[in-house]
Amino acid sequence: MAAPKLEEISHPPMDQLQGLEYCIDSNPSWGEAIALGFQHYILALGTAVMIPSFLVPLMGGSDYDKVRVVQTLLFVEGINTLLQTLFGTRLPTVIGGSYAFMVPIISIIHDSSLMRIEDSEVRFHNTMRAVQGALIVASSIQIIMGYSQMWAICSRFFSPLGMVPVIALVGFGLFDRGFPVLGRCVEIGIPMLILFVAFSQYLKNFQFRHLPILERFALLISITVIWAYAHLLTASGAYKHHPELTQRNCRTDKANLISSAPWIKIPYPLQWGAPTFDAGHAFGMMAAVLVSLIESTAAYKAASRLASATPPPAHVLSRGIGWQGIGILLNGLFGTLSGSSVSVENVGLLGSTRIGSRRVIQISAGFMIFFSMLGKFGALFASIPFTIFAAVYCVLFGLVASVGLSFLQFTNMNSMRNLFITGVSLFLGLSVPEYFREYTAKALHEPAHTNAGWFNDFLNTIFSSSSTVALIVAIFLDNTLDYKDSAKDRGMPWWAKFRTFKGDGRNEEFYTLPFNLNRFFPPS
Repeated sequence: MAAPKLEEISHPPMDQLQGLEYCIDSNPSWGEAIALGFQHYILALGTAVMIPSFLVPLMGGSDYDKVRVVQTLLFVEGINTLLQTLFGTRLPTVIGGSYAFMVPIISIIHDSSLMRIEDSEVRFHNTMRAVQGALIVASSIQIIMGYSQMWAICSRFFSPLGMVPVIALVGFGLFDRGFPVLGRCVEIGIPMLILFVAFSQYLKNFQFRHLPILERFALLISITVIWAYAHLLTASGAYKHHPELTQRNCRTDKANLISSAPWIKIPYPLQWGAPTFDAGHAFGMMAAVLVSLIESTAAYKAASRLASATPPPAHVLSRGIGWQGIGILLNGLFGTLSGSSVSVENVGLLGSTRIGSRRVIQISAGFMIFFSMLGKFGALFASIPFTIFAAVYCVLFGLVASVGLSFLQFTNMNSMRNLFITGVSLFLGLSVPEYFREYTAKALHEPAHTNAGWFNDFLNTIFSSSSTVALIVAIFLDNTLDYKDSAKDRGMPWWAKFRTFKGDGRNEEFYTLPFNLNRFFPPS
């Protein structure tokens, strides 16, 4: 038998992913774009509801307070997404709430001066104002690093090899949001997972009027079917005698969002009162802002591939971080109870639908703003059980992680140096945060537990993020271990042309500012 030819067993590296229907600056028809935008809005609801649903009760807030926070978070998400897609990186990314801010926010909630307040409503408002103050101060980190081009300078130390574990773990690092949450109600979660995979992959060639409707709208169709099925189980009394935790995860009427929501309510700045400022709270929050910066950088790199664009040049990446800092400032002014970062699940949906159109994401931002003001209608969609979202996350987070692994094609994986850096950074990126989680669950406090609360928050936030640990390890090893003689193995010859705006002719097509604004803000 003849030996196989080289082209039969190898695949040449490709700058842009193939097989995408619409890239960043091409658009589907208006009707299809609106439906796809609504699909991205529905997906963004998962995090937008989950974060307030966990934090507001800890602060002493009522169901009405929870609804208002959800509405405010969605409203600001819509504004931040529009700002990012118009003036930031211009990549098709939804800017949503971030779990990176949970550690410092929970620390503020448990502050002794706030916990002493007996009136729960007063405690909720005072805690909210403390969180707002910390977010406003901490937002300066991203604003300064972005607009001063400091992050662009830092990105000179990045390489395809160094970014592989960072991008991969922005997906893999969220594994605890997937099947562990799905498993809380398997009779809903498993059918949702199977249906979503079947529609988006196995039945993707089914067409209606020349439109692959099952692949394109797999999320909307499967959520509609499983949500109706979950409502049928609820109405039939299937969970009547089950434990409270099971009912909360499975029933469609336990969120108390629809009954608590006002018909019309427009969020506005300082709606909870004037923010209060505390140096310790602000320092702890700065760690979350740094984590958000790193995770968003990884998500921008992934989104650029799934939108069939070139990797964002350094100054474009820095510009996006600056606008994200403005977004966190808006989070603080409005009182969203969370900072901002790129929504990883929505990046995954770009790949699942094979549509990376910027217009679709801008339409989804319109839905966020519109339904956040119409309380009852927004609350209806927000009452979808978390288990349904967790099933989708199992697919979409994995898809984003695999995009990170795809950067290995530009490196030499027959190099022991590269194998060492990739393996160690991936392993530690998963292992270190898992240690922090397990320690906290057993000891009921984080590993860093000194008298300096801000120091504890800083360390616990940094090392609870898989992407951040991976970046620290990978970038350090990649820039200190035989780096002078390994430029080709690291993938630098391919990477170098995308560092500057004029390094590749396609950058102007993808990243030029609208309204001829490049005249006033020329590429640096």
